[in-house]
Amino acid sequence: MTGPQQPEAGEYFESVYRSQPPTGAVVSAAGWDIGQPQPMVVELADTGRIRGRVLDAGCGTGENALYLAGRGYDVTGLDFAATAIANARAKATRLGIRAEFDSADAREFTGYEDSFDTVLDSGLFHTFTGPDRVRYVAALRRVTNSAGAVHILAVSDAAPPGPGPRRITEAELREAFATGWAIEVLRRGEMLGSLPGRGPASIPSWLLTARKSA
Repeated sequence: MTGPQQPEAGEYFESVYRSQPPTGAVVSAAGWDIGQPQPMVVELADTGRIRGRVLDAGCGTGENALYLAGRGYDVTGLDFAATAIANARAKATRLGIRAEFDSADAREFTGYEDSFDTVLDSGLFHTFTGPDRVRYVAALRRVTNSAGAVHILAVSDAAPPGPGPRRITEAELREAFATGWAIEVLRRGEMLGSLPGRGPASIPSWLLTARKSA
């Protein structure tokens, strides 16, 4: 789960990662970095919905990417924050897991056109609004191959109000993927993390699966 709008928010998230222990422990400033894969990511893998070459968009320090790579997937993790990428690479080396990590602007994903069968977004979509969101979804379409699918995990409007990630409505998700995508799954679920002032919790979230269409 990484930053509101890039690159404006990039400096904030870079500072969070610089202050965070590289082990991936939950800290108040980075409640999205939980030191383990998100349960919904495990479910997607267990049910065969992660396929082929995988992009973890907004990978943070790499917990989801490393989990999938450890299960044998060819995984690339991209994030705007250079410190997050450095920590992800260090984790991969320490664990002996092969995965590619690099810095990238999610609104472009330059150099990765038509590269992925599956894109995983665990907590990135809800950081974008307006033109940045439009650019991000267009970038997702560019990087997926002709039959590619994206899985979006986003904090939902059922989460308690207050500071922290933007709460996303069903209508926003449907609007964002109305053109050029076929929505296959849109259901409520939960993400593990923490909201400011509330501590670690299961946060009401959406799981959307959309497949690239002609």
